[in-house]
Amino acid sequence: MPIYDYQCTSCGHKAELMRKVSEAGTTACPACAKETFEKQVSAPSFQLNGTGWYATDFKGSSPAKKSEESAPAASCGAGCACH
Repeated sequence: MPIYDYQCTSCGHKAELMRKVSEAGTTACPACAKETFEKQVSAPSFQLNGTGWYATDFKGSSPAKKSEESAPAASCGAGCACH
């Protein structure tokens, strides 16, 4: 779920709110209650929860596989057809 930056143009109150992409934006400022709470343009940010690809996939490749893959290139001589 993305995190959006909001700022009130009346009182200057700033907040970061988690909103679904499909959810309508908030316009009422929580500090002054005026309808001047606007979404700001900022760097994208999101929160990853639980287990997922970032914690489990591509992380545990064994060193044996890497050395096997590089072994044929290391044993290749300078006079072979691949150079």
